[in-house]
Amino acid sequence: MTLMQMIQQGAVWHLVGMGAIFGLMVFLLNAIGGKLVAPKDQPQKSYDMPAVTAAISAAVNEYRKNK
Repeated sequence: MTLMQMIQQGAVWHLVGMGAIFGLMVFLLNAIGGKLVAPKDQPQKSYDMPAVTAAISAAVNEYRKNK
């Protein structure tokens, strides 16, 4: 077997292996429900709350005063 034939065979096995992994990933994603994002009935955490913003601002101001 020549070097070129070995490289070609390696490329074929590479593509076969990557295709198998891709197929397995698709199967597993479908097996767990195919939900790649949080369901719409679950509330998303929001960090836009005024208390959190105020606490962060106070911490930044305190840091700037001390440095």
